[in-house]
Amino acid sequence: MTAPTTDKPRIWGRANSVNVQKVMWCSHELGLTVERIDAGMQHGRTQDADYLAMNPNARVPTLVDRDFVLWESNSIMRYLVLQFAPASSLYPAEPRIRAGLERWLDWSLSTLQPAERPLFWGIVRTAPEKRDMAALQAATEAVAQLWRILDSHLAGRTYLEGEQFTLADITLGAYARRWFGIEGVDKPVLPNLRRWYDGIAARSGFQVYVAQPLS
Repeated sequence: MTAPTTDKPRIWGRANSVNVQKVMWCSHELGLTVERIDAGMQHGRTQDADYLAMNPNARVPTLVDRDFVLWESNSIMRYLVLQFAPASSLYPAEPRIRAGLERWLDWSLSTLQPAERPLFWGIVRTAPEKRDMAALQAATEAVAQLWRILDSHLAGRTYLEGEQFTLADITLGAYARRWFGIEGVDKPVLPNLRRWYDGIAARSGFQVYVAQPLS
């Protein structure tokens, strides 16, 4: 396997990866044609020497745009906007709005994802007979505390930052799909979060790339 060089950007990564989903949804919002190539978990490839030459972390996604290679999903989304649609409202230039959405991109990686991962893997990727439901309920309550932050922030807002849909909504919308899709544990009612989620979940990019069954 080699890093391909074509005029069409390529994304290496499996369709059920939340980080790949973010990037593909972003591409859709930009009207950008991107080729996705299966990699990771059951598809393998990430430990191949050629893949490691592109992404030494052996993770997905990895972007290949002609002779340019980039990893880290949030960085890939920023690049796609700046390279192909620099005037897009997905990544506003106004400093306070951009800083606000950057805050949520950082928070998703530093705070939300580490807390969310044990719950998602423990429910979705663990056989029912092997689940520790007490531990999973404790994990649910820990993640719920984080979603309460967002629920409070969304009071009176349609989108996370500013008056338009941005990369922050894509990023946290992909994680919210997991939160609302997980079953078998007790979750609090978060009306502002639900209202926001229902709104962004109606977007075609979400329906194509994120709404699939959890796996």
